[in-house]
Amino acid sequence: MSAKPRNLSPRNLSVSGPRIAADIDALARLTDPDRPWTRRAFTPRFLEGRTWVAEAMRRAGLETRIDAAGNLIGRRAGRDPAKGVIAIGSHSDTVPDGGRFDGIAGVVAGLEIARALADRGIALDHDFEVIDCLAEEVSIFGVSCIGSRAIAGVLPADWLDRIAADKTLRAGIAEVGGAPDRLAEAKREDIRAFLELHIEQGPVLEAERIDVGVVTAISGITRIEIEVDGRADHAGTTPMGRRADALVAASVIVGAVERLATERAARGEGHFAATVGEFRIEPNAANVVPSHARLLIDARAERRPAMDGFLHDISALAGEGVRGLPAPPRLRVVSDNPPTPSDPRLLAEIEAAADGLGISHRRMASGAGHDMAFFARVAPAAMVFVPCRDGRSHAPDEWAETDALALGTEVLLETVLRLDRAATGKDAAAEGAQT
Repeated sequence: MSAKPRNLSPRNLSVSGPRIAADIDALARLTDPDRPWTRRAFTPRFLEGRTWVAEAMRRAGLETRIDAAGNLIGRRAGRDPAKGVIAIGSHSDTVPDGGRFDGIAGVVAGLEIARALADRGIALDHDFEVIDCLAEEVSIFGVSCIGSRAIAGVLPADWLDRIAADKTLRAGIAEVGGAPDRLAEAKREDIRAFLELHIEQGPVLEAERIDVGVVTAISGITRIEIEVDGRADHAGTTPMGRRADALVAASVIVGAVERLATERAARGEGHFAATVGEFRIEPNAANVVPSHARLLIDARAERRPAMDGFLHDISALAGEGVRGLPAPPRLRVVSDNPPTPSDPRLLAEIEAAADGLGISHRRMASGAGHDMAFFARVAPAAMVFVPCRDGRSHAPDEWAETDALALGTEVLLETVLRLDRAATGKDAAAEGAQT
């Protein structure tokens, strides 16, 4: 962790805080009027936002295109295209009633880096791209990270037939300008580094007064369904000691989830969190002892061994059953995605960039999913977090200060320059100043 005080002010950064703020505000105005801030993928409001982003890319000197998966890409040609692409990306869609910054800040950071390169007259050897990924948030089709999955070549073909609002995902991709029948063309093999800026969506950076988080990994997400069978009885006449109450048994499991997750987080096993976010009982009547309970656990781990241990402990609890039940609880792993570590070299370059700028930083894992997790399948990838007020996100009061966004963007700009210099053996900044 680096906690030395910053020696830069927003006035002497290469990037412009006011331009970043203006971009954020412009996109914030493109929202469903009675639901700030809502601009969901595959809706007319999203297309309005996409039109604005494409125009902003062109004003920043980028050539724009939409790939087969519906990703909007702005490209600044380098001096040696054979060296491949350095890309900055995130997403411009939002959750319903969501925030102004989640995803949007990453796209705007890419735009501002393109402008800063032009302002300083820097010509990179690599091509430089800003990528607005399609539908990172859970879309109307019930799936997320559609664009970045396609870039990684792992978008399931049967997803194209998913239906919502009387149209298929295939039709939705076509409506945003993609070519779903040529989806394989979206897979990338030319990206040499992918970087993403994002608000933290948590309280750590703000509480510790640290400028940026250097993201070590995207936590793996495992969802576990547990069903508990009891026996329905009259709530007023059945003696307390003779009941098989499914809800009481399920509550024991909920308490165990909290305890086991807290213990793992405290043991230094990296970021770990588990939540019972869905819960249902039957028959759900005031005068009937519950006969059935279903709960869904969302567990997230930075390191796979921690998740394996949690699964073992929860399975053992289910296998032992709960006293008084006619049968042990039934456990099923619904989905199980491993963690995605960031590229070690990119982490080192980001930290060196921050140190050189006097910007404080610390390493941290992301408990939320991001497009970076799929880019990491085809290229070295890493992320930078910036503080957000009270850690709030996916809510109307989500907020990040302009100065914080500018510092994070400056770190990524310097990282881009470092990566380009490392690959070329030249001082791109010095050479660019002469072009």
